[in-house]
Amino acid sequence: MSIRSMLATAGLLLLLASPIAMAKDEIRASSETNQAPSETFNAFDRFELAPLEVSPEYASHEANQRAKGILQGHLLSGLGVWANDRNLQTAKHDPVRTLRIEPKIEKIRFVTGAGRIWGGAFAGSSQVLLTLRIVDKASGQVLAQPEFYQHARGMAAAWTGGGADYAMLERVANLANQYIGGNYETATGGKTGWAP
Repeated sequence: MSIRSMLATAGLLLLLASPIAMAKDEIRASSETNQAPSETFNAFDRFELAPLEVSPEYASHEANQRAKGILQGHLLSGLGVWANDRNLQTAKHDPVRTLRIEPKIEKIRFVTGAGRIWGGAFAGSSQVLLTLRIVDKASGQVLAQPEFYQHARGMAAAWTGGGADYAMLERVANLANQYIGGNYETATGGKTGWAP
């Protein structure tokens, strides 16, 4: 391959890389740990998992919509199943107390499998910041707003053919699951998944 062809190929790869993927690395959690909720979750009888939302500035990008669908599936198979299991138990309160869990992708930079095929490591790192707004449904009181961060470095994702990008979404859902389960009987807080 001539130098001219190599430069043309490199230029094409850079053009194909998403502007969001190539943007300055600014997605971070605010700290390494999440605060404990103001009340343990076993004080509630019923649990609702709201549909996953995406911040408006990230919602229109096709790759982010794909990531949303995948992450929603991980949340349903984790937190959704957890909530359904607890909802089968006999209520301890009258009226019944319901805890609503509202997940939201605050920030995301996601490279799809196709993006990795065409751009490889040049497509940049994938990153995601997920938050949960945890609310007493009757009173509207917010018990906690934990955040969870994960990433997939461009080179590692390229070597796995995009597998690391998709694994990132599963990991961030697992962090959210761990926070809810870990604060069910004791309010202890939990990890955000970010280290400075």
